[in-house]
Amino acid sequence: MCSCRVLYSIMTLLINPRRPEKVHRYKPVDSANQGAGVGDDLMPDYMNILGMIFSMCGLMMKLKWCAWLALYCSCISFANSRISDDAKQVLSSFMLSVSAVVMSYLQNPTPMTPPWQSV
Repeated sequence: MCSCRVLYSIMTLLINPRRPEKVHRYKPVDSANQGAGVGDDLMPDYMNILGMIFSMCGLMMKLKWCAWLALYCSCISFANSRISDDAKQVLSSFMLSVSAVVMSYLQNPTPMTPPWQSV
């Protein structure tokens, strides 16, 4: 009986490729102590702010390309946001950009001209 256990442990050591001395336990980092550390991705926040700025430019200055750029930034912000982010802020930015596109085409239904093209 004892020889079977020894033989089993020897076989597991030979077959098992894992090395117990190289195993490192995962320790989650505390984000409260790090502040804006390496793991924080600020891309959704930047895109959210850019989307709001472009939305306001599209609404106030009636620039269709700004409204479309705002919608693009809002989609990027929504796609990169985490589950823990504030959903109201992302949704309000998205709705603001959609309203900028809709209002710019309601005010002037002609097709969009690129900003580099002379009128």
